[in-house]
Amino acid sequence: MRRVLGCVSQGICLLSADALTQGLWAEFREKTDASDRVCGAVAERLGQEVQRICQESDRIQASGEVADWAKTLGKHRLEQCLRYYHLGSRQGRVDLHSTLSAMVYRYMTPPQGQTSYSARMALIEDFLQGFYVEALNALRRENQLTEYYQPRTLLELAEYMAFTERYGKRRIPLPRNRSQQLIVLRAQTFARQQPPELAFDITQVVEAGGETDDLRPAASHQRIREALLAQGEDPPDHTLRDRVIEQLMVYLKERDQADCADYFTLRLMDLSAQEIETLLNLTPRQRDYFQQRFRYHLSRFALSHHWQLVHEWLGAGLEANLGLTLQQWQQWQQTLTPQQVALLRLKQLAMDDGDRAKQLGLTTTQLQKQWTKLLAQAWEIRNL
Repeated sequence: MRRVLGCVSQGICLLSADALTQGLWAEFREKTDASDRVCGAVAERLGQEVQRICQESDRIQASGEVADWAKTLGKHRLEQCLRYYHLGSRQGRVDLHSTLSAMVYRYMTPPQGQTSYSARMALIEDFLQGFYVEALNALRRENQLTEYYQPRTLLELAEYMAFTERYGKRRIPLPRNRSQQLIVLRAQTFARQQPPELAFDITQVVEAGGETDDLRPAASHQRIREALLAQGEDPPDHTLRDRVIEQLMVYLKERDQADCADYFTLRLMDLSAQEIETLLNLTPRQRDYFQQRFRYHLSRFALSHHWQLVHEWLGAGLEANLGLTLQQWQQWQQTLTPQQVALLRLKQLAMDDGDRAKQLGLTTTQLQKQWTKLLAQAWEIRNL
């Protein structure tokens, strides 16, 4: 018999690991085309992960609601895994890569002052390739899989991608009651080209408490954490980043999106999804809705209302060919209409949109729509 998951102080068992695993297995069988064997193996691993978290988290054990936590954590992992499964192999990889890239972007300052968008993205690409390998090794280690294990089916790949996202978001305690996400610490080390011994010490920090989402400090690694904190200052574009945040908050509030502004504020604090749900009194579905609505407004902010500020922060302004390489810039212009090429040229001149619109025979609104479309195209090319 497996150990039961979550027992109250009187010894009454609230939810067994078997029951949790069976529930996950049934959901995978119903909602995927994976074989019974694969469904069972993935469900078993997710169930064991939830079990470890609930058993090792002091906060969960002290809550008196261990079974509820187990159900919530199990449901979150199920939904996350199914989301990547339904995205498919290619789009799932794109989505994961985009999520992780956004998490580490501001910490990736290339050496020799190369702060262009393309330079940062190249650095992020190199970093994430190593991080994907690290996450796979962590998946093997935490689930007692062989060193040769590789995801072979779509469901196993979805499990790995969902695990990689959670692994990157794990919070590592720092001095003065602070904490930081694991992937951010890795990114800071990578960007600053720390010596190998520091990266190894950080790995030890994770392995010392890495079996749970609720890590606790280990005194033997205090020196490393203090070094990380000292090195964790914001990159040189911090002031510009503050301006972007300030203007985005103003934009949201002017459009009666105070709830999105609250959500954004909590995101800036690097809070977990569950912490955001608790603070805003949201269900997971409601939080997903807020996230989608926030992304919509963020896109409009970045591609329309404050595009110059955002692109300046990204190092992707017009003077930098919107962040495209010279080859991408030239190939892209070959796909544009003469009017769009003229709009690109006019945007580089010191004149207002009203004058530009007259030269192109457009209304100001039509010109702005055309420009938003061009910015979106350049954004897509940058993120291919």
